[in-house]
Amino acid sequence: MVPPGKAPHGCGRLTGLTLLPFALPLPINYDFSPAMATSNFMRCDGCGQAASPEHIARRLQRLEWTTRFRPIHIGALLLGAFPPEIDSEFMYAAPAVFEGEAARVLDALGLRQAGKASDAVLSDFQRRGLLLVHVLECPPAAGAASPVPLQTLLEQQLPAMFTRVRRSLKPRRVVLASGALEPLTGRIAEGDLGCPVVLDNGKPFALEAVDPGPAILRLRTALAEPASIL
Repeated sequence: MVPPGKAPHGCGRLTGLTLLPFALPLPINYDFSPAMATSNFMRCDGCGQAASPEHIARRLQRLEWTTRFRPIHIGALLLGAFPPEIDSEFMYAAPAVFEGEAARVLDALGLRQAGKASDAVLSDFQRRGLLLVHVLECPPAAGAASPVPLQTLLEQQLPAMFTRVRRSLKPRRVVLASGALEPLTGRIAEGDLGCPVVLDNGKPFALEAVDPGPAILRLRTALAEPASIL
């Protein structure tokens, strides 16, 4: 041990100084971007998008709502592209007043609310053997820095949707009920779903069109026909 005030041999003499250990501060990296904030998000099984905990919770809530009114035997599976963001437009949320997609689908079936409780309307929909689902189980993310194009998301989810239809839902027929599915009509029609695919003159029934009236009437006619003749 070197006595106080003494320097090690060959280092010269230090007087009146006390040497303390110290460390240099590490540099701080201020390079932060929104992409870094989402890099740790998991990928949602229902839509293929980066998913925050809130995203996953919303998806599970929609699945829970839908399961309440799933028929035991599905006569017609209405297939949309993606669910609406607003709960009042998501049919199975049982809003006080059906709006948007929910209102259009119910109108196509002639199931107007007319003062009835939303649960009663949905129970009638269920008794008819009808179920509404979407290729994407979540709405496309809005305002993302580099959003994945909608058609790419839809194409990526098609295999999972085909599997779900064949193994779980097993409907007697599938009805394409969104114009957004038109680019994928051929793939869906040839997707070995185990049942016929009902189209509107070779295209999906575009219920979200500016004037959906004609498509609604044609869909109502198609659903009134027995599945065996389609």
